[in-house]
Amino acid sequence: MVKTASTMLPLGTAAPAFSLPNVDGKTVSLKDVTGRKGLLVMFLCNHCPFVKHLRAGLADFGRTYQEKGLAIVAISSNDIASYPDDSPEKMKAEAASAGYTFPYLYDESQAVAHAYHAACTPDFFLFDKDLKLVYRGQFDGSRPGNGIPVTGIDLRNAAEAVLAGRPIPEPQRPSIGCNIKWKSGHEPAYFTGVSATE
Repeated sequence: MVKTASTMLPLGTAAPAFSLPNVDGKTVSLKDVTGRKGLLVMFLCNHCPFVKHLRAGLADFGRTYQEKGLAIVAISSNDIASYPDDSPEKMKAEAASAGYTFPYLYDESQAVAHAYHAACTPDFFLFDKDLKLVYRGQFDGSRPGNGIPVTGIDLRNAAEAVLAGRPIPEPQRPSIGCNIKWKSGHEPAYFTGVSATE
């Protein structure tokens, strides 16, 4: 399976605005999730084996950190014409099956993925209370088949630091996953399509 790495958007970047439909039919925008202790934006999809590998851990992370005051949203930006398993109807079923308690939004135009320089699924962007990027990187070191337990330790440590107002621990290691499935002609300039190595 081809591995794609996060672009590692520069720290300090302001959270790009979004306004996207949730699986419940309601629209969720950046302003709807501001005013909390921080914001986590995750780019996920239904069919990616890297996301499937983490789905229980992502659901647990969501429950834990939403209760602690972190705003969390997940976004799927894949081209559903080529990947119908990632359609909004199937996103709704996946959110229920996985136990996601956070909004799961559909980025049909892929404009939000472009704005965040998202490259892979999963891709994580953690912002502080002022909506400045403080962490972009992996959930943890677990990958399908590598035998490392799914703990979410990297993202959990970053989230704990944000909630406490502390600096994020270094180093920040890129997330690794499937590339976002771009519509033909929509591949962003920052996306090289180069396979990742670990």
